[in-house]
Amino acid sequence: MFAPTRRAVLLASTLFAAMSLAASLPAGAQELPKLEKKDSYKVGFAQTESNNPWRIAQTQSMQDEAKKLGHQLVYTDAAGSAAKQVADVNSMIAQGVDLIFLAPREEKPLIPAVRAAARAGIPVILLDRNVDPALAKAGRDYVTFIGSDFVDEGRRVAEFLAKEKPDGAKIIQLEGTTGSSPANDRKKGFEDGLAGKANFTVVASQSGDFARDKGRQVAEALLQAHPDADVVYAHNDEMAMGAIAAIEAAGKVPGKDIMVLSIDGGKEAVQAVVDGKIAAVVECNPRFGPKAFETLNRYAAGETIEPWVKNIDAFYDKSNASTEVTNAY
Repeated sequence: MFAPTRRAVLLASTLFAAMSLAASLPAGAQELPKLEKKDSYKVGFAQTESNNPWRIAQTQSMQDEAKKLGHQLVYTDAAGSAAKQVADVNSMIAQGVDLIFLAPREEKPLIPAVRAAARAGIPVILLDRNVDPALAKAGRDYVTFIGSDFVDEGRRVAEFLAKEKPDGAKIIQLEGTTGSSPANDRKKGFEDGLAGKANFTVVASQSGDFARDKGRQVAEALLQAHPDADVVYAHNDEMAMGAIAAIEAAGKVPGKDIMVLSIDGGKEAVQAVVDGKIAAVVECNPRFGPKAFETLNRYAAGETIEPWVKNIDAFYDKSNASTEVTNAY
């Protein structure tokens, strides 16, 4: 009998690893882990990144609420890496946390980590971003998703645009992180909201990764390629502010030559509405702490948690921005 070659061993090892991963992906038959009712918990919070005001505000809210309630919060920052976030969740499992709050970087890569936590008896609550609903479901693989209606956010922007520019527009869309639920849904909601309106055209749509500098770079390139564009729709405030810089660098006036529309509702963006540089912003409330720990307590008490705990988001335009800017995060 011939000894297996190194290549054969590597192929067999790769096949075994692939089969193991595939086996972890279908929904398991195990019951969703319960949470013992206690006075205090050791809770994980796997944050996706901390490079913008929205994420910083969300993290602060989670930390403040945990401290107020006397819980130990194990916090990690994935720095924009889905692979690191998977490792962060696995580390929390090894540390034996009672529950994990997870803000998934992307929809698909975090599903095995969610299931690994469930197999370890640790319930997971998703915050602000979901995982692929075709592959993982609330009440089976994780407790619930707490967050905004991203599709509705995009639709509200489209409705405002159609009302403000009834004759139509040529639109540059700055998309969020590729593969993330807010980017997918804010694009869908916006484009659905303009469906059937032939005089509205998205002339270019490209990811700015929810980042200010990348949003500026992408906006600069797209404005050069489409000098007749008169609207920039950004999936978040950071990219909107980057777009404003790009518009001004091109010698145009944001709010006059080009309408800017955004989602998130941070103080800087709402002030830009006051200043006339942004036409409207749909809020995406980052203050998750109270709702997150309230949901934890409800679950520990044995309540049946709805699959989606919805956040209610405000809307800022010239009619209310000056009075609401102090309330923005």
